[in-house]
Amino acid sequence: MARYAKTKTVEKSKTGRKPKIFVLDTNIILHDYKAIRKFKDNDIVIPVVVIEELDKFKKGNDQLAFNARGFMRDIDRITEGRTFGKEGVQIGKGLGNIKIEPNHPFPKDMEGMFYDDIPDHRILATAIWVRDNNPDRFVALVTKDINLRMKSKAAGMEVQDYLTDRVEEEKIENSNKEVQYLDGISLEAIQDLAYGPENKVPWEAVSVKEPRPNQLYKIKNGEDTICARYDADEGNILLVKNKSAYGIRPRNHEQRFALDACLNPKIQLVSMTGGAGTGKTLIALASALEQARDYDQIILTRPTIVLGNQEIGFLPGDQRSKMSPFIQPLMDNLNVIRGQFKTGSKEALKIDAMLKEEKLLISPLAYIRGRSLGRVFFICDEAQNLTPNEIKTIITRAGDGTKMVFTGDIFQIDQPYLDQWSNGLTHLNEKMEGQKLFEHIFLKVGERSKLSDIASKLL
Repeated sequence: MARYAKTKTVEKSKTGRKPKIFVLDTNIILHDYKAIRKFKDNDIVIPVVVIEELDKFKKGNDQLAFNARGFMRDIDRITEGRTFGKEGVQIGKGLGNIKIEPNHPFPKDMEGMFYDDIPDHRILATAIWVRDNNPDRFVALVTKDINLRMKSKAAGMEVQDYLTDRVEEEKIENSNKEVQYLDGISLEAIQDLAYGPENKVPWEAVSVKEPRPNQLYKIKNGEDTICARYDADEGNILLVKNKSAYGIRPRNHEQRFALDACLNPKIQLVSMTGGAGTGKTLIALASALEQARDYDQIILTRPTIVLGNQEIGFLPGDQRSKMSPFIQPLMDNLNVIRGQFKTGSKEALKIDAMLKEEKLLISPLAYIRGRSLGRVFFICDEAQNLTPNEIKTIITRAGDGTKMVFTGDIFQIDQPYLDQWSNGLTHLNEKMEGQKLFEHIFLKVGERSKLSDIASKLL
């Protein structure tokens, strides 16, 4: 009897309904290998073609390979000493059953609907078979592939996106409007904030209720605007001064907020979002160089987005040549900073020495995974191309004295199964909001050039 102890019999719940059945596509598992535990007491079906596809992804050091291996290990633990049987095997306490279903053909009335024998069509055919053989239960195919969702709808199959890590539209809009505009503040408060010896005022001077940590403000002062931030530890609104870092000065208010956050040692996690040319990476890198003496290493990285499942090793040349297409945009920002100083100046020589000694390391993210990051200023560019699980994996590697800055544009995503609601950067902003050690800044104005700014708005 013990052998079958973890097989849960399908029966009606307290609400009087039988558990739903969700058929998962391969991309769901590659997106979140723990997804099977996110469907409550409902049952999961994995088409065998999904297992075959996962086998192609299991080799390598990238996140897709990690997720493929993690899922297979999890399934192996769940089914240890058991076969799936008719009902499948229970995933865990309070969860439904999971079953791997062999391939099934399309029903006779759908033969010829899809000519190509490809994995997507096998998954869809199996989902339809599961639905037709469970007429008393709700069955849906779950996929992040928009094309497969369209095909499923054409075939009359219930289909859904994976919404567990999807952030609500309203929260995304709020994260882009986190700066509060204040007018009508007393002259005394403005004088203390802008010109007082400590450049701060109690939060009661500008707000009816206590603000959330690191709330940002633009306060009207005649024809001028004062930038300020709420420090929850002090209970005061502090002036955000117009600082500079390694020759880089802010050109607008949002850049001033961003530079202040990157230079503030109390804020260990910074998120900067905004369009192309708003200065996200440049500000982060300049801040890191300005504080180089406080860290053992500065790491500047970005996800390597390649076609299909081809890793960097697919590209020709040695390691330096393979990495060049991915790190060149990061080098461009470093060259902008270096260009602020004359050749042979101590600042330029310092940058060259840091690169040579790898105290300043610029590398694709695939070469960073697995490291323990202690006393590191870590900058991840293009973070919108990371999944929520990847963001979590990176941040949980932070050791003592480490600061992390994530930059990106949530409306410019290169990963096929991520969007503005489900990417890791959006997830980070939503989950970390209100934490004292976290600050998010949305940079609105492009500063690359007038041409770049106009193109970004009009094209």
